[in-house]
Amino acid sequence: MRRLALFVLALSLAAPAAGRDALGMFETWAAFRDPQSPRCYAIAKAEPSTLRRTYQPYADVAFWPRQQVRGQVHFRLSRKLAAKAAITLSIGGQRMALVGGGGDAWAADKRMDAAIVAAMRSASEMTVSARGDDGKGFSNTWKLAGAATAMDAAQIGCASLR
Repeated sequence: MRRLALFVLALSLAAPAAGRDALGMFETWAAFRDPQSPRCYAIAKAEPSTLRRTYQPYADVAFWPRQQVRGQVHFRLSRKLAAKAAITLSIGGQRMALVGGGGDAWAADKRMDAAIVAAMRSASEMTVSARGDDGKGFSNTWKLAGAATAMDAAQIGCASLR
């Protein structure tokens, strides 16, 4: 909990300088609005790990009102992906193939975004697994407590932005 509180504090301190408004903290998830873009998003850090990490992994669900994008799921993974690596999301007893490259992964399309968001509302955690550029497998896990409320806050936060 302490690491999460520090994460939220750091994000909230950076928010005014970056033009973001904090919409709230919900368990392990936070919601923000960036009226400059405009966009809103729910975001959470992955569970801690003692394994090597190239990046600080996080997951976010974004809303871009001008582009009419709702619930776009994105994962920043802890390691750079191997070329053509299979990326798998496990959530609520389902396995879904993600697309991505570098250190990022996304749903393959809007329909998959919607399926992931729906699963996030009822599952307790989600895990993304892939192979790193060093050839070794790795995974990142996110707790989903508060995710539904954070996604709702982000969606409502962008309702008036056009």
